[in-house]
Amino acid sequence: MAKLFGNLHLVLVVGLVLALAVMFYFAGVPGSVNPVTTSGVLTWLHVFFGITWIGLLYYLNFVQVPVMPTIPAELKPGVTAHIAPKVMFFFRYSALLTVLTGLGIAGGGHFLMPALMFKGTSSTVNLIGLGMWLAMIMAANVWFVIWPAQKKILGLAEATPEEKARLAPIALIASRTNVLLSLPMLYCMANANAVLG
Repeated sequence: MAKLFGNLHLVLVVGLVLALAVMFYFAGVPGSVNPVTTSGVLTWLHVFFGITWIGLLYYLNFVQVPVMPTIPAELKPGVTAHIAPKVMFFFRYSALLTVLTGLGIAGGGHFLMPALMFKGTSSTVNLIGLGMWLAMIMAANVWFVIWPAQKKILGLAEATPEEKARLAPIALIASRTNVLLSLPMLYCMANANAVLG
């Protein structure tokens, strides 16, 4: 057991195999209304990437950023050199994959353009459209504000101490903006999906 649970990649592979077994088992049950579809797989991936993205957003804002001032100076490099770069990798790619899978779901469901233009035939399509716009704004913050600033703050790109000091509040504001936007975005996604799904 230690070999399995000590290897994250192996745990993910086993989890994937179990998820596929669940999908195909319930698709094959007589009278099942749960066929394995592209939309279903995209929805599953969208939820997985979304949980990863928003979970890391909340970790950064609820745990790492508030705790950093209390960490002794000699221990801070452990966070900034080892933990934060890994967090930022999964943070930015889960944001990207959440948006791409969401757009794929909407495109496959033929409500992408009506949702984005708020011209759905129901308020549900317009609600998912608002959620999509909020998520795309948040993803743009991740890729075009937070990540470029964090690369310099964490020492992954060249920057003077003055530039790092100037970028820190910009990255914080963008990140806190994403926390703020995540609350209505999650409401839109959860409630629209209950009707669209």
